[in-house]
Amino acid sequence: MTVTGRKQDGDEARLLGGLADERASVRLRAALAIGSAPRPGFVGALVERCAVEPEFSVRDMLTWALTRHPVPLTLPALLRELGSQRPQARSQALHTLSKIRDARAYPAITRALLTDADDEVARSAWRAAVVLVPEGGEAALVAVLVTQFGRGPLETRRSLSRALAGLGEVIVPALRATAEAADPEVRAHALATERLLRDPDSGFEGAVEEAKRVAALGGSGREG
Repeated sequence: MTVTGRKQDGDEARLLGGLADERASVRLRAALAIGSAPRPGFVGALVERCAVEPEFSVRDMLTWALTRHPVPLTLPALLRELGSQRPQARSQALHTLSKIRDARAYPAITRALLTDADDEVARSAWRAAVVLVPEGGEAALVAVLVTQFGRGPLETRRSLSRALAGLGEVIVPALRATAEAADPEVRAHALATERLLRDPDSGFEGAVEEAKRVAALGGSGREG
């Protein structure tokens, strides 16, 4: 092995060790350095670290580093993570896939992920699916997403509404059908989502409160 080769191997080992350092600042710098000089040997370690990294800023840098590597290397590794028993592994893999934006990942975003019991996984799946859905697949995706209306706390509901609004007018028939649901929380969420679609700058919390008032009165919140 040449001196240059030994130096490269030593640098790689040092950076891989940095990803596991107890100090978040060191892990952050290691991820930045890896993304700045991508090598095939880094992909597995980046994906593994995403599954356990506790710091948001470091996870964000890990995702960036993965996007700097060739898709033929990262895509298979990320798709394998979607079947992990660890929610963070699934969530981060979905988040990274949404950044890579390779449509070949879309079939792996299954109904099980879109309805995952873990809110963070489901939210990541919603965002990734909206980014990756192929033309003509929107209606089928919407049909699954609207089953999640009324789910979780406000932040989870906001994420779902924003994801749906990103699909545009194709969501309107499903929203209007769901606005007739028996569950007032589901009705309110559907109405708030349509308000968000019509006025993206409106505050979601205010739209939810208004939609709840309309739903409580048995109305649709639409004129005509």
